[in-house]
Amino acid sequence: MFLLYPIVAGLAVGLISGGRLSRLEVIRIRWAPLALAALLVQVLLFSPLVTGWIGSAGPPIYVLSTAAVVLVALRNGRQIGLLIVAIGGALNLAAILANGGYMPADPAALAALGQSIDPSVYGNSGPGGADVALRPLTDIFAMPRWLPGANIFSVGDALIALGVFAWLVEALHHPEPATRPAATDG
Repeated sequence: MFLLYPIVAGLAVGLISGGRLSRLEVIRIRWAPLALAALLVQVLLFSPLVTGWIGSAGPPIYVLSTAAVVLVALRNGRQIGLLIVAIGGALNLAAILANGGYMPADPAALAALGQSIDPSVYGNSGPGGADVALRPLTDIFAMPRWLPGANIFSVGDALIALGVFAWLVEALHHPEPATRPAATDG
């Protein structure tokens, strides 16, 4: 749900500033199937159907799928928005790796949303405490509680959101390919 906000904002700003949805058709993302597969893996990994039984396989799957998204974003780094996504993803990956395959969640940020973590069930967020590695890169911020789908987030997540927003605005203004002049007899 977190990425829904920059997607909507990016589309709105892109269209209001003269961009066109049709320009999205000409944008090419190298290795897009890898990114889509990795994101799908994460959606499944953190769904209630999977979190209860994934156990010790969860952290390496989370790390690999996050690394795949970072790799795709880096591969497309000429697009400034995707470069920002890569930086944010790399910050998240560093925090996840440093904390054993979990993104620690600050107890105060969770409390601000009335949430808690069940340590018996695998999830992308793990308990945050005094021994958290790279704490400034972990989920220490909370979205306003009144927002639909409010959640906790990290600096990396904020950069990913900014990158998605920037990429969409840029993509809506991407030049459309030149059309060939009609052949003439002559």
